[in-house]
Amino acid sequence: MKFIIPLLGVLVLAACSPPVPDSATGVGFDDYGSYQSRQATIARIEAEQTANARIEATVNASLAKAEVVPAAQPAVPPAAKPEVVDAPEPVAVVVAAPAPAASPLVPNNPGISDEQDFDAVAARESIQSDAERRIKQAEQYQVATVKAVPDRNNTLGPNIVEYALATSNPVGNNLYDRTRLFAINNNARNCAAYGSPDIAQEAFLAAGGPRKDRQNLDPDGDGYACGWDPEPFRAAVRQ
Repeated sequence: MKFIIPLLGVLVLAACSPPVPDSATGVGFDDYGSYQSRQATIARIEAEQTANARIEATVNASLAKAEVVPAAQPAVPPAAKPEVVDAPEPVAVVVAAPAPAASPLVPNNPGISDEQDFDAVAARESIQSDAERRIKQAEQYQVATVKAVPDRNNTLGPNIVEYALATSNPVGNNLYDRTRLFAINNNARNCAAYGSPDIAQEAFLAAGGPRKDRQNLDPDGDGYACGWDPEPFRAAVRQ
């Protein structure tokens, strides 16, 4: 009981006391919840502004560091002296002359005889004109006087044509004795002194050949000096 009486006294006092006004009432808020919501919105806006200010400061600092500095110009090397190069010698260019144009074909060219063309001859000739032409040709005809060939003067030297026709042995067929030493070796040098085998053969015959060979022009003893061949003269007679 002793506890109930004081409790009742407290309840009576509480009922008689006036109501405590809301701290948020009278400053634009209906209740404390609206006040807290407003305060949260203000805090969020302030936080965003602070963050934006920090971002702006960071960007400004980066821009200040990244000032445009003029790029260093590359060093230009001094101009090199031009190298003196010997100019190539001029080369002569040979231009072939154009081939001459072929002569055009000229029909009935007067420079070409048409005596083999029967129609052409018959058109301009007759029996009478042909007889007159034959008479003129007969008047111009001359008979040559045949003279005997003069005899060869023996003072002119040996006649290699007569010698070729008087012999019959082929080249290389040994008929005469040639026993001198080194005859073949000296033959080429001795034959070189003559301009042709015909001249060597004449000198060989004039010096006592074919039996004698004082100049060593016929080392094989066939009677023919320095490779001289009588066969062309013999063939000319046989034709």
